[in-house]
Amino acid sequence: MHAIKVENVSKAFRLKKRYKQSTTLKSALINTLRRQRVAEEERQFWALRGVSFDVPKGTTIGMIGSNGSGKSTLLKLLAGIHRPTSGHVSTNGRISALIELGAGFHPEFTGRENIYVNGIILGLSRKQIQERIDDIIHFSELEEFIDNPVKTYSSGMYMRLAFSIAATVDPDILLIDEILAVGDATFQRKCQNKLNTFKADGKTIVLVTHDLSALERYCDRVIWMDHGQLKAYGDVQSVMQMYLEYVADQQRANLLEEHEHPEQAQESSRKRRWGSREVEINQVEFYNGSPHPTYLFKTGDKMTIEIDYKAYRPVYAPVFGIGIFRDDETFCYGTNTNIEKIHIPRIEGAGKVKFCVDHLDLTEGKYFIDIAVHLEDGTPFDYQTRAYSFEVMSLIKDIGIYRPSHRWEFA
Repeated sequence: MHAIKVENVSKAFRLKKRYKQSTTLKSALINTLRRQRVAEEERQFWALRGVSFDVPKGTTIGMIGSNGSGKSTLLKLLAGIHRPTSGHVSTNGRISALIELGAGFHPEFTGRENIYVNGIILGLSRKQIQERIDDIIHFSELEEFIDNPVKTYSSGMYMRLAFSIAATVDPDILLIDEILAVGDATFQRKCQNKLNTFKADGKTIVLVTHDLSALERYCDRVIWMDHGQLKAYGDVQSVMQMYLEYVADQQRANLLEEHEHPEQAQESSRKRRWGSREVEINQVEFYNGSPHPTYLFKTGDKMTIEIDYKAYRPVYAPVFGIGIFRDDETFCYGTNTNIEKIHIPRIEGAGKVKFCVDHLDLTEGKYFIDIAVHLEDGTPFDYQTRAYSFEVMSLIKDIGIYRPSHRWEFA
């Protein structure tokens, strides 16, 4: 039996654009007296188009997608806040929704009064609310503030009260839109434990989040929304992998555009260059094993840094060096051909040097590199600091700089 069924649902919003306005009080009064209205141009924005899926009872569904992809609109349709422009949404059971921080709260009412208001909205009788109000207040940890107007609450206090009401009314379907990102770590753990209890009790949960680890922790299946359309719906790992590949392709294209048109990017204040320029480094490109340059890598990828140089006279025993720095200026690694006892007898004219890494075992983040060519005594021909950058992404959100190849064993 399904808890939620969405059939070919589309949702459009009307957008209005004024193209004639009164510029002065006098003109506004004249237009009013003449009964001339400010003309408006109206168009439709389709937030959702042709979305269909069903959620079996007792399933936890995650929903991912970029901002503006239609996730929140879809959740509001499930909650009954909006009606679809076309198509049909059906739900079985009592719904409790945590969609927007403070939604459903009257700012002038106290926390206690808002509990009653929200409980009635969720279908509880006054007697049922009275029976549960102590549990709601205790779970929220707001005993000291419960009789103050909620307009005096912080965002974390709002979230505590909203989640406590939604969790304590014993819903059949719980809809959550990123609200768990608010609040301190202790209360977040309480919320996580409550979600686990809901799952164990066979409740249906729809969770909109950008936290991929939360998807893995809670969800049985995942919906990927993109530009108002359902891009994929399936098991957690396969949909997450498709989504991450899509995000990586988008990020890779943006980084490539940024490096191809550096004049459009913001100049780094950390970039420095000095040296005699008898040898110049003219271009640096990054590769991950494909024939096309890239500036986005996954932890563990191959990396080749190609350095194009030109020597304007014969240079004997030059040294090429590289340094890698994290975005926070942490020095990650540095080496050069002299340190590694690689002797370069002579260079002249144009040439290319490749720095090859079999496994780029850096953790997720943005990195800058220093590139240099100099003599063995350190005399610089061309020294460029923080001149080029690349980014690393990883499914594993470990900390530090370096991710060594490793495994866990249990005896």
